Amino acid sequence: MESQQPKQQMATVRVGEKGQVVIPKEIREMFGIQSGDSMLMLADSERGIAIVRPEFCQALIRHVMGGQELDEKL
Repeated sequence: MESQQPKQQMATVRVGEKGQVVIPKEIREMFGIQSGDSMLMLADSERGIAIVRPEFCQALIRHVMGGQELDEKL
């Protein structure tokens, strides 16, 4: 029987000199994040920071844009 990955993770990360943050391996594996993947960073001064795949917001974007797909160059 294969061991299941945990559904929740917590990790402490450091911000490097260039402002970079490394996503821990366990969390990258949990979400299938590969080197070179694009991620969307959302920030709220009161609620914090979230890093999600751009696809996470596609339905909202389509709704706001009147059902139109966004140009890849945006």
